Formats: sequence, C-alpha cells, structure tokens
Amino acid sequence: MRKAHITMLFLLAGLLLAAACGQSQKNAAPTLYQCPMKCEGGKTYPRQINCPVCNMKLQPLTDGPEKKANTAEIPELSIFHLSSEWHTQAGDTVTFRDFQGDILVVVMIYTSCKSACPRLVADMRNIHQKVGRADGIKYIFVSIDPETDTPDRLKEFARKNLLESDEWVFLHGSTDDVREFSNVVAVKYKKISPIDFSHSNIISVFDRNGVLYYQQEGLGVDNKEIVAKIKALRERGR
Repeated sequence: MRKAHITMLFLLAGLLLAAACGQSQKNAAPTLYQCPMKCEGGKTYPRQINCPVCNMKLQPLTDGPEKKANTAEIPELSIFHLSSEWHTQAGDTVTFRDFQGDILVVVMIYTSCKSACPRLVADMRNIHQKVGRADGIKYIFVSIDPETDTPDRLKEFARKNLLESDEWVFLHGSTDDVREFSNVVAVKYKKISPIDFSHSNIISVFDRNGVLYYQQEGLGVDNKEIVAKIKALRERGR
C-alpha cells in the first residue's frame, strides 16, 4: 500500500510539472522581428519575413526594453489573438496583430457587388473625410469572396476607387478565415448566385488593442456618431 501511495505521489508530481511547463510556454512572450535598418521605425512583425521597404530579413528583437514594450498583454477580446494570415492588395502577408497600435475601421465587402458594397465604400470615404487624414488609423476592407477577390483584383479595385494611400488596406483570406472574422464582427453573408452575395452592412471600429469599440449598421446613414467615436479613440492615444 505504501509503495502504491508513493507511486501515486510521483505521478501527481509529474502531472503538476507538465501542467506548469505548459502554462509557462503558453504565457511566454512571442518572438517579435524588426528590420535591422529600422526602415519602419519601431514597427515589429510576429514572423521573420523580409522588410517591405529594404527587403532585408527581419531580425528577432532582444529582451531589452523595446521588446518588452511591444509584448504588452493583449486583452482577451482582441482580434490580435486570431491566428489567421491575410494577403493585402500589395501582396504582403499580414495578421491582425500587425496593425497593433492603429485604430481600425473595418468593413466586409466584395468587389463585384453592384448594390450595397459601393455604398459601403462611399460611407468609408465619408468617414475618412470627416475624421481627416491622420497617422495611426487604418481603413480596412475584408473581402467575403476570396475566390474572386485575389490580391491583384483588390489592388485594381483600390486603384479604380482612388484608395491607394497606406491608410487603405484590402485583405484577402481563406474561406475559413473570412468566415471566422465575419463571426467576430457579426456580419452574416451567403452566396446567392455565382457572382452575388447577400450580406450584413456593418462598419466596425477597433481600438489600438484590437478590441471592438463601436459598430454602425446600415447604408448611407448619418456617420456623425461613428466619426465621433473614432476621433475619441484618436485623442485617447495622444
């Protein structure tokens, strides 16, 4: 009996040690990478890619103050926890965490839409105009039609709509990742023909930590309140 008791103690200790190790790994800060030439200032990336400016391979940050400042705890409800990878209209691969520190104004559309989506684009333009050009705000269009809306098609759509400055971002993702994100922002969509979708008309605002802050639903509505919310977030970060 004593031998069995000792064996159980060893087993329990092993389980506790494994759990502690697992928790330690879970809480470990992710490795961040940065251009050695600091082409983009202090911007960091969660993966080791090439710098989009000079094309040099990004290098892991040290454990110094700069890394600690960029690995602050992310709120539980932040979209920065999403592991999905997206392709921009420029062909870059990004995650939502790459936008950490920016206010995000996000809408889901598809480029072949002839009814609701052009009005959503117009609403985004109007919001941008009323907020005014400012660093630290990204206006993001997520395509609900990844099969058609390739990065090249999104790039052409951005060009035709004069949305080519850095603050305008178009994202192409996998079908599963698009569906996952649509659930986050409560946008419902359904393919109703080979070229058409029915979908919710919602513009979402996320704060600099990726937490949903405000949503506007409808087309051609008065943008006064959403503009005020974005400006309030902008002032909060100054």
